[in-house]
Amino acid sequence: MVSFSMIAPANNASLPVDKRVECMEVLWDWLRKGSPKSPEWHGLVLNEQRAKIESEEAVFISGSELRCRLQA
Repeated sequence: MVSFSMIAPANNASLPVDKRVECMEVLWDWLRKGSPKSPEWHGLVLNEQRAKIESEEAVFISGSELRCRLQA
């Protein structure tokens, strides 16, 4: 079982992938139970993105194109 103290980045780097995923699940459960409030700017960004989609100004790219852009 993964404990919350194992989630520290320094500890996480040496964990096998399955334990890292377990840490992510523990962290997600902790966040979900705490009902964190999103910052105001986050709502503004979402509204801007939604408006672009609704006005058909949004440009979508594939996952492979995104990988190419990030590697360039």
